[in-house]
Amino acid sequence: MAPARIASTRLGPHSTGPHTPGASPLTLRKPRPQSAPDWCTFAGYMEKNNFIDYIRIFAKSGHGGAGSKHFMRTKYNAQAGPDGGDGGRGGHIILRGNAQLWTLLHLRYYKNVLAENGESGSGNNCSGRFGKDTIIEVPLGTVARDEETDQVEAEILEDGQEVIWLKGGRGGLGNAHFATPTNQVPEHAQPGEEGVEGWKTLELKVLADVGLVGFPNAGKSTLLSSISAAKPKIADYAFTTLIPHLGMVEYRGGKSFCMADLPGIIEGAAEGKGLGHRFLRHIERNPVLLFVIPADSNSVSSEFDILQSELEKYNPELLHKHFVIGISKSDMLDEELEAEIEKELPEGIPHVFFSSVTNKGLSALKDELWLALNTPIEGGPSDAEVHGDFVDGQHEDDQSGATDDEALDTADETGAA
Repeated sequence: MAPARIASTRLGPHSTGPHTPGASPLTLRKPRPQSAPDWCTFAGYMEKNNFIDYIRIFAKSGHGGAGSKHFMRTKYNAQAGPDGGDGGRGGHIILRGNAQLWTLLHLRYYKNVLAENGESGSGNNCSGRFGKDTIIEVPLGTVARDEETDQVEAEILEDGQEVIWLKGGRGGLGNAHFATPTNQVPEHAQPGEEGVEGWKTLELKVLADVGLVGFPNAGKSTLLSSISAAKPKIADYAFTTLIPHLGMVEYRGGKSFCMADLPGIIEGAAEGKGLGHRFLRHIERNPVLLFVIPADSNSVSSEFDILQSELEKYNPELLHKHFVIGISKSDMLDEELEAEIEKELPEGIPHVFFSSVTNKGLSALKDELWLALNTPIEGGPSDAEVHGDFVDGQHEDDQSGATDDEALDTADETGAA
């Protein structure tokens, strides 16, 4: 017997309700909140708080339909044998990646995500219809966890990727399956299996190549706006950036990489000071971390140590990524002051003096970031071996006479390959 057709319910930014294949979907519009006295005020509030990177929902997949206990009766044979059909499978809850999404805002008002139960079987060996699957569209980088065990159950990294998050229960077998030569009149059929239910969490980790780490007012947002088309909020007070911002940075040869600007970190963030560690999850996938330290800092080395310590308290694995130090606001420095600051910087970590206002050193900063992106982390040379000391635009340990520009061209070819 041909399997029953499966319909689905999709939860996305333009969600559609349950519908059968071929039917025109109806757009579900969020009702006007009763507690909001002014809709314009509410809409303005949503525009300012439209970045949601953590959602808690109750998810429940569909129960399987029960098998049928039925006996065939014909005109000439009242005892033609068992013909109970199987129950239908319960609906799955499926996660689907959507590259057009960048937040979990569309799931904010769907606290209960339920899939349809499978229908029971019937006589004449008719199987029940499968329950409709519920498809949840999520941005790339979403991690699904069980709230009770905190175990990762699914992860979406590609556009169009589908993962069955919660499987629907299997349908029960009808009594036709239990007929034997010694039991020609089976009086029982299987009930359907129950679906899976529980409180789940969806956590968004932004996918970017380079993550900006630094204290508030270090110049991270200004840097991102200078080398990309992103327009983060920039002001002369602390914690201007409250949510992550992404920007595509153009590089030579038509290449580009993605940079993420995160809210500032202060000492004691592990204890909840400032904005805490809430947004550090977004740099867990970044292969390169750019530490932005302003030139007017009291101590560049101590500020770097504090940032490194806060990262270690959050996740020690973050210390195994490529580090690049960027000294911002360097237009205030002369060569003598730059030499004094260089003495404080840790050895083995590349550094660049740059100014987002005068564009000083931005090309060199892009070169360092591109080199770091094309240097393997495991099994490859360390940052000290790759970057080394420069003498007149050439590596000291380069015996072939290749200049730094030639080394960058080699890195470009490697990235293109």
